Amino acid sequence: MKPALTTVNATGKHSASVIFFHGSGDTGSNVMEWVRFLIGRNLEYPHIKIIYPTAPKQKYTPLDGELSNVWFDRKSVNIAASESKKSMSQCYDAVNQLIDEEVASGIPLNRIIVGGFSMGGTLALHTGYHLRRSLAGVFAHSSFLNRGSVVYDSLANGKAESFPELRMYHGERDTLVPKDWGLETFENLTKLGVKGTFHPLRNTLHELKTASITDLQQWIHEKLPPLENHVQNKL
Repeated sequence: MKPALTTVNATGKHSASVIFFHGSGDTGSNVMEWVRFLIGRNLEYPHIKIIYPTAPKQKYTPLDGELSNVWFDRKSVNIAASESKKSMSQCYDAVNQLIDEEVASGIPLNRIIVGGFSMGGTLALHTGYHLRRSLAGVFAHSSFLNRGSVVYDSLANGKAESFPELRMYHGERDTLVPKDWGLETFENLTKLGVKGTFHPLRNTLHELKTASITDLQQWIHEKLPPLENHVQNKL
């Protein structure tokens, strides 16, 4: 099933896109509002479209099988748990469709960033380092990969001259997804050739923060600058 989309369109000529995946039980529109609350405005650019998809409801094992807006099912929220390959595969189809639609509209892979919060960040890591390694970048906020993740196997066995740059953020007081899980994930990825930065957030629980979103906003602009011909047209 295709995710519902909440979109903040580019205010000018659209030449790049960001896909921001929400955490478990949330929606794309809620994440957009959360970001707006933290920085006082939408995450918005003259040339970049921001897409906030909402995962279709499915049974979620950590909630005793209740229906929830989650990207994939998992046995438990634990770094030592195994991934559900069947559930991840179904999720990949939806993600690939989202990206393919952007490419079909004229946006190349190297002008697309994927990222997300919590489960959404995990999905972004799968997307950038397992499915689509030609993307411009990946960000993950309060997220982790399971120790036996297919992402690690994919990176170890795959060939690529370079991978999307990674930016990770994690609250030092996060008790739902401990910072050590995020740091372990980052270190494992860097050992496999991924380049990026890990940003611990002081006095921060399992949450987005104004400081991290402000930093993310600048990083997105650096990774996806306006195209020169679009700038010249304004002169």
